[in-house]
Amino acid sequence: MNKGGAGVGLGGAGGGGGSGPTAAAAAAAAQKQKTLLQRVDNDIRTIVDNFSGLVNVCRVNDQPVRNSQEAFMMETRAAKMVQAADSLLKLVSELKQTAIFSGLASLNDHVEQRTAEFNRLAEKTDQMLARIGEDAAASLKELESHYYSSMQRTSQ
Repeated sequence: MNKGGAGVGLGGAGGGGGSGPTAAAAAAAAQKQKTLLQRVDNDIRTIVDNFSGLVNVCRVNDQPVRNSQEAFMMETRAAKMVQAADSLLKLVSELKQTAIFSGLASLNDHVEQRTAEFNRLAEKTDQMLARIGEDAAASLKELESHYYSSMQRTSQ
């Protein structure tokens, strides 16, 4: 049956008006959705056509040769129906995997964004602590010079 294209993403087929990776991803998702819908249509059409053929073939006749031919045709059509149903089941499995993995991908993206944000905050905090340390050292040096030059220190 129609085994084309591994299922990798249905995503919202949003507009292609932007540029960059987001627009490319939207275009790829739209193309993937179109491909998957074509697969579903083809598989369902195959099932319906073969079922109709199966019903047409299963007449009872007295001629033994014709009955064996009809039996073979019935088996062939039934096998085609099973293949189409199997293809639909594989498509459902692909969609489930896509839903799981796209959820993980977006979760990973979110984690990476948060990690980058926390790294920026940590760097900013380190700079602030270094500045505070320098200010404290300068203030301490100034206080030490005032203390050593003060009257209380010299009088003790």
